Amino acid sequence: MPFHGPKAGPRVLKKFIDPNHPFFANALVRWLSAALPVLWAGFEFINGSPGWGLAFAALGALAFWVLIVRGPDKPADRQD
Repeated sequence: MPFHGPKAGPRVLKKFIDPNHPFFANALVRWLSAALPVLWAGFEFINGSPGWGLAFAALGALAFWVLIVRGPDKPADRQD
């Protein structure tokens, strides 16, 4: 049976973390939203919880990719 759900890709990631949301307008908020999960992953690894460490590291990497590398759309690119 074929899968009829949404296609995986950038649009799915934008739904999870939307860099165009007003909350992420400040660059400091974007950086902290990417850095804090990675720091928490380190805390989990240090305390012997590699599963939680991997989970938070993955979320931090995703946040870094969406919020920092790709960043918010430029005003001309937005489709509001």
